[in-house]
Amino acid sequence: MPLISEKHRERIEKYITGIVNNNDSQLYAIYANPEHAHFLISRSPKLSEEKLASIVAESSQRFINENKLCDNQFAWQESASAFSVSKSDVDKVCKYVLNQPQHHRKVSFAEEYESL
Repeated sequence: MPLISEKHRERIEKYITGIVNNNDSQLYAIYANPEHAHFLISRSPKLSEEKLASIVAESSQRFINENKLCDNQFAWQESASAFSVSKSDVDKVCKYVLNQPQHHRKVSFAEEYESL
């Protein structure tokens, strides 16, 4: 559901960036779409993808609800996807993440999700 409004998108992105940084990982790019988020991270070897995703989801969900950044109670979906990216593709993936508004004008979230 499209719960992340444009007026709160940047604040949510900054908060998620802080969560990643506080977990010894580096965030290269982030874009919080109304119904999903993309981010490219170089994660700490101390954390699995699943653990870092759980930390980001739980912390950001609490932040969004405590600060009433959605009209209704906010919750991320139960699952997430993680993909490895080679160093040679980092720039391309960053551009993809940051180009989300234009990308979803051509391909809806539902269409993209089904293709994955």
